[in-house]
Amino acid sequence: MDTIFAVSSGAPPAAIAVLRLSGPQAFEAAEALAGTLPQPRRAGLRALRDSSGELLDRALVLTFPGPDSASGEDLVELHLHGGRAVVRAVQAALGAIEGLRPAEAGEFTRRALLNGRMDLSEAEGLGDLLIAETEAQRRIAVRAAEGGVRRQVEAWAQRLLGLAAQVEAQLDHSDEDDVADGADSLAALHAAAAALARDIADVASRPPVERLRDGLRVVLAGPPNAGKSTLLNAMVEREAAIVSPIAGTTRDRIEAPVTRGGTAWLLIDTAGLAETTADPIEAIGITRARAALDEADIVLWLGDDAPPPHPALLWLLPRADMVGRESASGERLVVSGATGAGIDALWAALDRLASALLPQSDMLALNRRQRDLAEAAGDALGRAAMQHDLLLYAEELRSARRSFDAITGRVGVESMLDALFSRFCIGK
Repeated sequence: MDTIFAVSSGAPPAAIAVLRLSGPQAFEAAEALAGTLPQPRRAGLRALRDSSGELLDRALVLTFPGPDSASGEDLVELHLHGGRAVVRAVQAALGAIEGLRPAEAGEFTRRALLNGRMDLSEAEGLGDLLIAETEAQRRIAVRAAEGGVRRQVEAWAQRLLGLAAQVEAQLDHSDEDDVADGADSLAALHAAAAALARDIADVASRPPVERLRDGLRVVLAGPPNAGKSTLLNAMVEREAAIVSPIAGTTRDRIEAPVTRGGTAWLLIDTAGLAETTADPIEAIGITRARAALDEADIVLWLGDDAPPPHPALLWLLPRADMVGRESASGERLVVSGATGAGIDALWAALDRLASALLPQSDMLALNRRQRDLAEAAGDALGRAAMQHDLLLYAEELRSARRSFDAITGRVGVESMLDALFSRFCIGK
């Protein structure tokens, strides 16, 4: 296996640049530059020189023998002066050593995963932590990166193993006096499987991580010329969408991300939902608008006609600055994108909806991959709860266990690792 190296402290220039080496030649390569190495986990000041003996930098050197290191391999940190020329010179010296190469995106973390220093759910949490922009995103990501998902799955797996042990005892030793059998025992197994399935479903049904990471999708919808683009611009406080008195100006979805009060939002302006149109481009825009409605976490309906059904919808009375539209009608929230009237009240209403749609920082939240696997495990346990054949019951337990193992990365995850670690920076 190659020894890899990369700057892990961010792009220079900076006061300090931390360059990491990981792999079987990490210590040997560090010795080639620094001479003698300090004791493990103790910093030592060393002069770094290239193969010709030219001084590259004076740096702090730390060594971390594997497997008790961040990557599970021998790992070295070189704390350099953070100028670009210094970093380039040290990297060039390392690249000249046979068996060393620059790291790929996320390769240090990938090796940590392969070497058992973390599981897949922790790596996913770390990936979310690296891109976290709000406090809520940080809290949820830290919980996952610190093993919150793994501990929950392990707790489910322990209960499953207890059921499997009871089934094996029934199959292998049913004739012994100390092993329960009969209808009562089967009923107890059914009840236990159903209870575990319900607990899994409770966690899987919680608001997903993606809403925190990507932002709540708020779709502004309604008929043509209802004031959607004007309202979008007022909400994001910039000219994100073209505004015109001509109906049908917006032909495609316009997405505008915004962060308010620690919550990430993605506001989406859509084409007006005309009943009919002879314009093929407008027809495409209407189709995309309807698709956006189907994907929306929250809908802001700006039409005067009754809104379409949606579990999280605010019915607005837009263009309240116009004569005859100054007062609310029933449940509608009065707003004006032109004057800003009602915008604060609109954001307050959105915040109230968000409290039920976003994962709470003190609760475990799953991403889509984890949720799908947890639901698959719950389905298998639900089927087990209806099985009267112990062999088939045991097979459903094995199916649930495979889903648990896939959540933590023990089986069947190679196909998604490249996509996961492509989100990481080079030095991580």
